Amino acid sequence: MSRILLGVSGGIAAYKALELVRLATAGGHSVRVVQTPASRRFVGEASFAALSGAPVLLSEFERDPARGAFPDQRPPEHEPLSHLELVANAEVYLIAPASANTLAKLAAGLADNLLTSCALAASCPLIVAPAMNSNMYEHPATRANLAVLRARGVTIVEPDTGRLASKGEQGIGRLAEPARLLAACEELLAGRAEGNAGLQGVSVLVTAGGTREAIDSVRYVGNNSSGRMGLALAGAARARGADVTLIAANVTLPAPQGVHVREVVSAAELKQACAEEFPACEILLMAAAVADFRPSAAQDGKIKKSGRERLELELEPTEDVLSGLAASRRQGQTLIGFAAEHGEQAVQSAREKLTAKGLDAIVVNDISGEGIGFDAPDNEVTILSAPGDGSLVESVHVPRTSKAHVAEAILDAAQRLRASG
Repeated sequence: MSRILLGVSGGIAAYKALELVRLATAGGHSVRVVQTPASRRFVGEASFAALSGAPVLLSEFERDPARGAFPDQRPPEHEPLSHLELVANAEVYLIAPASANTLAKLAAGLADNLLTSCALAASCPLIVAPAMNSNMYEHPATRANLAVLRARGVTIVEPDTGRLASKGEQGIGRLAEPARLLAACEELLAGRAEGNAGLQGVSVLVTAGGTREAIDSVRYVGNNSSGRMGLALAGAARARGADVTLIAANVTLPAPQGVHVREVVSAAELKQACAEEFPACEILLMAAAVADFRPSAAQDGKIKKSGRERLELELEPTEDVLSGLAASRRQGQTLIGFAAEHGEQAVQSAREKLTAKGLDAIVVNDISGEGIGFDAPDNEVTILSAPGDGSLVESVHVPRTSKAHVAEAILDAAQRLRASG
């Protein structure tokens, strides 16, 4: 896979970097870790070494037993300068967490420790994931430092909002979750991979998330879709040079940079947005989990519980958005649907939908599998495609892997279909 250099600066969020290393190595990536001295107050180097299978470095002046090599490499015969050899071998350098102090050093071009020296010497892409108290993050100095880094081409993975380290504090500044950090690395790596500019200038429409159908003013019928798969598709398509529009149904995760986003709530709103965007698109990736049913009549106000022994809810089917789009397709468009099935007949059910809906391909995942599918960083899918020339349906199985990798496989299938059409 790829070589990821991870820089860990001082902060309580350093514990999340351990999970990031675990996810990255489980995904087949080779990882080396450099730490600032302050980060050792939160997580020791022995933990990172155990998870990465490689020595952890704290200073430019200490000897590296691996001589700058990653676990998948043979160490060189000579003793290179560690801060130069590490970044020369790395394909991406991620600093997570990046403290306010480290951000200031990076913006000023300082190199007073191994982490910042590596950043200054790196020719590979640099990703920075800030983590700090909300007041520090929103301070004009920090905002200016981030703006400087962005202007230099550094990718910033914005922090999350929520509970902070200090008791009772809430706000922005939480380090992005490890799965999102890994996805950012994989998306950037995918964009640099050979042949990944195959969608340059192609208009791609992606739907993501799950629709919500109102019961009353506060309750709704919905599903567990987080939108992770759709976001991975949007990011991967953008990395391949596509012009991407994302229709996001109740997605709280941040959208990839450079993607035009339209936010919707219900199936009806998603249908309307798709109807407006679909005519101009060349590839449709319908990853959203659209509700099959909705309440026949949403009630105004809130339904009171008091005095009720039971509540009966009458549901009616929603319109099949994807079938409607397929019926109005023009020549040259590629349509790929998604089917979340459950159990042994998952692939057969998806095969029937492929034909019934008039699609070019359908991506099916068995959500009965543990740790895959809705609101999970991993997925395992089968891509069924019908080239349209009367040949048999092709089947490609993608074993369990990150959704970023699944997205690449799906886009590969989309490009093959476009080429065969």
